[in-house]
Amino acid sequence: MRDAVRRQFGVQRIPTVALGTYVVALLAWIAVVERWLPMAGSGGGMQMSAPGVPEAMALSNGLRGVVLYLVMWGVMMVAMMYPSSVPLFSMYHRTISGATRAGRAARVAAFMGTYAFVWTLTGVVPLAVNAVVPIATVADEHTALLFGGTLVLLAAYQLSPYKYRCLTHCRTPLGFLMEYHRPGVRGAASMSARFSVFCVGCCWALFAVMVVVGSMNVLWMAALTVVLSLERLVGWGERLASGIGVAAGIGGVALLLLAIS
Repeated sequence: MRDAVRRQFGVQRIPTVALGTYVVALLAWIAVVERWLPMAGSGGGMQMSAPGVPEAMALSNGLRGVVLYLVMWGVMMVAMMYPSSVPLFSMYHRTISGATRAGRAARVAAFMGTYAFVWTLTGVVPLAVNAVVPIATVADEHTALLFGGTLVLLAAYQLSPYKYRCLTHCRTPLGFLMEYHRPGVRGAASMSARFSVFCVGCCWALFAVMVVVGSMNVLWMAALTVVLSLERLVGWGERLASGIGVAAGIGGVALLLLAIS
């Protein structure tokens, strides 16, 4: 009966995995924009969207501060990475065979959850960097030097073969899913962890820019989400990655020259 109604009115079956992914990403964006994510301590009069402030506050509040920061970072990664990962999650769902509906749901949940977990762990990196070099202080005293150096780093990586190797996997994941397919929930988690390494390798330099301009700066988050999504989803994504590399290099060198002049 339902199939007949769909055919009569041209209604297509809603892709459950895609819909679920978009809903989770939307909730994550709402949590970020509405500041529902708890942070230990206060900004001491500084805006939490300013460079280095969330990291400094997390480190100054011990283990609790670090844990809350990683929760915040994980939600931000879900908001930014899940929309462009819909093809990956949907494709993985289609590769599952010989499982009940509950079994398929459990494997997809494990795949998506592991993906989010790996991205959450990358939040340790900005904390570690900030423990050695206080980003807030450097950004306040040497803005052009910090931003220019980060743009040069972005340019070097965007134009490197490592970027394109990782980007190729992210753009066409079917080969990976077929080659490394593992059965069961544990297999789903293992596959996702392995694939997540390529996704981190594809995007880490873009996130370095986000940390430098302010890891809780929603406007920069949105802009970088658009960029990394286009790199991964559209036909001209590789050319866009190269263009961003060239533009970042020009801008970075200009800022460095300004800083030392």
